[in-house]
Order: sequence, then C-alpha cells, then structure tokens
Amino acid sequence: MTRVERMTTAVKPVSKVVGRKQTPRTVGQQHQAVVIMLFISAFLLGGIGTRLGYLQLVEGTQNQALAENNRVRLIPRSPVRGTLFDRRGRILGSSRLSHSAYVWPLAQRYETWDTTVTYLAKILNLPPEEIRQPVEAADYNDPTRVRIARDLTPAQITAIKEYGNLLQGVDVDIEHLRHYPHKQLAAHVLGYTGELNAEELEERREDGYRLGDIVGQMGVEESYETLLRGEWGGQQVEVDGAGKVVRILGQKSSKAGQDLMLTLDIDLQKAAEAALANRRGAVVAMNPNNGEVLAIASYPTFDPNIFSSRITEETWQKLQGQGNPFVNRALRGFPPASTFKVVTATAGMESGKYPPDTVLPTMAYLVVGGTAFGEWNRAGFGPMGYVRAMAWSSNTFHGQIGRGVGGPTLIDWARRYGFGSPTDIELKSESSGLIADDAWKREQFDWEWTVGDTVNMSIGQGFTQATPLQVAVMFSVPANGGYRVTPHLIKDDRGADNWRESMNLKPETIKILRDGLHAVVTSGTGNALNVGGIPSAAGKSGTAETGGNRPSHAWFGGYAPADKPEIVVVAFIEHAGGGGGKVAGPVVAKVLSAYFANK
Repeated sequence: MTRVERMTTAVKPVSKVVGRKQTPRTVGQQHQAVVIMLFISAFLLGGIGTRLGYLQLVEGTQNQALAENNRVRLIPRSPVRGTLFDRRGRILGSSRLSHSAYVWPLAQRYETWDTTVTYLAKILNLPPEEIRQPVEAADYNDPTRVRIARDLTPAQITAIKEYGNLLQGVDVDIEHLRHYPHKQLAAHVLGYTGELNAEELEERREDGYRLGDIVGQMGVEESYETLLRGEWGGQQVEVDGAGKVVRILGQKSSKAGQDLMLTLDIDLQKAAEAALANRRGAVVAMNPNNGEVLAIASYPTFDPNIFSSRITEETWQKLQGQGNPFVNRALRGFPPASTFKVVTATAGMESGKYPPDTVLPTMAYLVVGGTAFGEWNRAGFGPMGYVRAMAWSSNTFHGQIGRGVGGPTLIDWARRYGFGSPTDIELKSESSGLIADDAWKREQFDWEWTVGDTVNMSIGQGFTQATPLQVAVMFSVPANGGYRVTPHLIKDDRGADNWRESMNLKPETIKILRDGLHAVVTSGTGNALNVGGIPSAAGKSGTAETGGNRPSHAWFGGYAPADKPEIVVVAFIEHAGGGGGKVAGPVVAKVLSAYFANK
C-alpha cells in the first residue's frame, strides 16, 4: 500500500536563566540568549515552511489524489449478457439477478485485514486464501472494488450486514448471473461462463478485460463472447468515513450484449438426448440443404449452471469422474466404419473405373498383400452392384473398389467430402479427424502407404478418423443432390447457397448413392427406420472395430424423406458392442420420429 511519509521535527525546550547577578562578564548574556533563541526559531520555522511549501507545490497533486481516493470510489456495473434463443425464440441461456460480495482494497487497513478475512471466510464458507488472493493481487490505490463471492444466500447477505462494523470496505451488491433454464440441455453447444483467472487476464487485458470479469468459457458462449459480452458501465461515488455512499459524482450506463438466435430446436434437442439414453456417444441432427444444426447431443454431459457461481474442488472432481463430460463427442474423431462406403462408392463411379452399372463378385474374404479382409457375414453375397452392396454393406465389394481406384483417388474424395478438416462450425473444440496418406504414414511409422491401407480405408477402418458432425456433412451430399454444406449454429436469413458448395458430382453418381441408401432402409441393414411416423427414409449403418478386446462402436446415419430430404441424423454410440443398424439405428429413428411429429 502506498504510504505518505510524514516529517516531524523534535525541538528540545530551552531553560531560562533566573536570579543570576550581572557582572561585567555577564552583561549582555541574557540578550545574547534571546538572540540565539530567535535565530533557532527562525531556522526551524523556515525549514518547516520550506517543507510545507514543497508538499503543497511539488507533491500537492499526488497528495490531493491520495486524499480523493480515500473518499472517491468506482462502482463498475457489468452489462447484461446477451440472451441465447432457439430457432423458435425460446430461451436457452439468459441472466438472472443475484447478490455478490465485494471488497474495496483501498479501504483495507493492515491491522484489521486478517480479521476481515477471518469473518468473511466463515460467512461465505470459503478458504481464507480465496479471499486474500484476488484482493491482494489488486492495486491498493485502485478505487475499484474486487468481487470475492457470487450468488450469495439470504443468510450470507444478512451476516455481512450484521457484521458491518467488523467488515470495513466490504459490500454486497446486485449483479447478473448466467442462467440456463434447461440445465444440461445442449450444454456442449451453449457452453458456460466463468471468471477470468490471472493467466487468462494477461491474454485479454488489451481487449479491456479486468480481473474477475465473466467470460464465455466453452461453446457458443466462448465463440461469440465479443457479441454477447456488452459494454461495462459504472458509477463514481463519494463515500463517508464509514464507507457509505454520500453522493453519486458521475455515471455511465452499461450496454447490454447482443441477443443471438440459434438454429437449435429445443424439442429436437430433448429428443436427441433422450434417445442417447445415457449411453456414451453423440447425436447430430442437421438440415442437409443449408447446414442449420438442429440438435447436437453428447453424453456424458454437465449442467452449465454450476459455473455461474463458485465451483468447489469436490464438485469438480466429481464431474471429472463421470468420464470427461466436457468433451463434445460430436466433434471428436472415431473410425467411421461402413458409413464411409458412401465416399468409396463415389470414388469408384467418379473415377470412371467402376461406372454405375458395375457388378463385382463378393466372397468370404478379400486377400490383399497376404492379409485377408473378411466379409462381415463370413460368406459373401455373390455378385453385387452398387445399390445392393450398399444395402448389405459388403466389405469385399467396396474393398475391391478402393483397391481399384487406388489410395490417392480415395484419399482425394474423402477430403472433398470434408474429412480430415474442421467443418468450420462455430465451436472452438472441433477435431479435424484424420485422413492419412503416404506422407503421414512415413512420418508416423517410417513406412510407405500400402494397398492394404487403401482397402482398410475403403471400409472406414485403419487410420481413418471422422467426427459425427463430419459424417452428417457426408450424408448431406446425396441428400441435397451433391452439395457439401457448412454446418452452423447462428440463425440468419441468408439463402442455402451461402452455406454450401457443389461437389460437381455426375447425376448418375447421385442417383446410385440415393438408391443405395434408400435400399439400406427398405431391404438392408437399416430396417430400424421402417417405423410409423417416419416418411420413407434412407441411411447407412456402420460397426467400427476398436482393437484389442474392447467392444465395437456403433454408427447410423439417415435422412428423410428419402425423395426430398429435410433432415439428416447421425448417431454414434461409443463401445456399444453391437451392430450399427441394431444399436444406433433406433436412436436415429427416435429423433426422426420426434422431428416429424412436431412438424
């Protein structure tokens, strides 16, 4: 704390000479003493005057500022954060009023600070260090107060007021707290807010942030922090000796953040999360024509409201013990398995090597370089064309297509579909997945790309990794007639052409893909979508091997209506231990049923 040193001068008293008889030797000595005393007094008064002049003229501005700071303080007023709405105008994230506790560093005295901390720690049920740290990190000459606790209970508010005489420079004030009325619903998309710590502050200080500011920490809250945040306001007030406000010297109104309407649909989001049924995995629902994301569900999940007030170490450890609930599995890469056969069939037809009328034999296994790639039914299906091979998800048919077009061509088409790159959705935690090639394999394993690697990729295994969102983008291509869409979460009035680009596929390719995916549902591995309430649908199953003795992953992607698709849904169940059609197919069916029922 800055201290002003006070200078004092000690003057010893001078004794009077009394009752002395004057002699020739003492004549004038009494007057001499008076002269000396006058000289000393003039010297001392001159020194004091000089010092006073220095303090007033030279250091006057600084001392005046110190005096002013003792009675003039700043009360920042945080803005109301922008509200998040679903596509129908229903609230997903808003703000509620709450009470917070603040400390004025400027009003603290060294001799009473420990007492203040002790009382506050008991009242707020906080470790003393959590009170000391933010206050002692602040500048003691800063007239701005420091928040030490949020979302106080009525009992805590009353206790702070009752012990007011022992808690000098402690205030309780109202502020806006982030609130998510649907709790866990869409938590991975919405994200949460929290206080900046010291490290985060250093990265944001140039943007006008201060210690204790509330910022978006995940999801839309993080991605659109600049728009949602708003602008701070505040008051400059004069206080009396007890720290009570005497008058308002100046005021600036805060400016609320911008409201955002998302593409999410609350009803469909609820249906997607219910369909997951607390199984580890993800569901993505999207408009295949313009990329509007209607629902993204990921499990395990969390309640973002817990971050709006203080989160204890016990709560944090409990959350972490639930299996990484902050990981959005819709944006994480996994082997896409047979869903990837859409890419393989496209590469075969577009390359010209395997035109739409191609028929190939299938068998129990396909031997490549001494390695046997087995058919999932362990027998083969006899001669097959694209449509029937898609319906029954033949590994040996698509393995021959991959081997024939070659690794570079298959890799090229995978990347054209968007695999191996972020989809550019407005969420910062998105994985790129992985589309490996010769250069990658040489770098990672010091070994060249082989034909076996190509065959493995052709059935969605090997090194290939794709996110459920990327798979949804892939299914959108045949659904919308050959366009790759950019998934997005902010609702706007721009047309579909702003969110998609043509892949320049041949009409025959698109027709075969759509016929094959429709056959999956009508006569193949996707009969889970043959239920009432769902128009004629199309889709593809996938069962991904995970290595070792771990259970397989289950996939299913589908869209409806098959002839004029409005929605594409992808379900992924991690380590499900069953086939994609039987495990993930019913999840997609439930989401599609909810969509058409609400429509």
